[in-house]
Amino acid sequence: MIELKNIYKWVKQGGNRIFLLNDLNLRVKEGEFISIMGPSGSGKSTLLNVIGMLDGFQEGSYEFLGEPVHKLKEKQLSRLYKEHIGFVFQAYHLIDELTVYENIETPLLYKNVKSSERKARVADILDRFNIVGKKDLFPNQLSGGQQQLVGVARALVARAKLILADEPTGNLNSQQSNEIMELFKNLNQNEGVTIIQATHSESNAAYGTRTIHLLDGMRNRKLEG
Repeated sequence: MIELKNIYKWVKQGGNRIFLLNDLNLRVKEGEFISIMGPSGSGKSTLLNVIGMLDGFQEGSYEFLGEPVHKLKEKQLSRLYKEHIGFVFQAYHLIDELTVYENIETPLLYKNVKSSERKARVADILDRFNIVGKKDLFPNQLSGGQQQLVGVARALVARAKLILADEPTGNLNSQQSNEIMELFKNLNQNEGVTIIQATHSESNAAYGTRTIHLLDGMRNRKLEG
């Protein structure tokens, strides 16, 4: 599904290159649940952003579902991203001016899904997440856990093949964290959704079928065994 080869990403600082990703290689099969671990600044979020096509890179190649991402134009990247990838952010990234219903519906508008199907899909996901009663509320009227649930629901409503989750439970209490992680586990095992999460949490990482360790933008093979 995903193949990253010899990926280099850097920023320039005073004439020097500071490497965010340094000769990074990664293959991900469809249906895997991968946890990415490493200290702050190790490149976890950068790697997710590259996989999610939110960030580019200077050297290397990236294939996603057989498409050469490194050769695609902005419009083609946008199509691939919108069709196949859902993002769950630690900071939720909900749109403050939109209700819960409208936030969840947004990816379907981008995909030009018909009105009747949009209604059916949003209704289904509201029901599945037990947030039907919250559909007319705005993000600032929700708790952190509820906002994160809406963020996950929004990522799933478009039926993405790949979910990228950046510290998805970072702002939640332990019960809310477990609920989100169980939801991911269910999606992965029962619906075949590929999941890649960046996390500091050992217990969250344990939900994955494989753990990738990063250090200074490189794979830390010693910890991967």
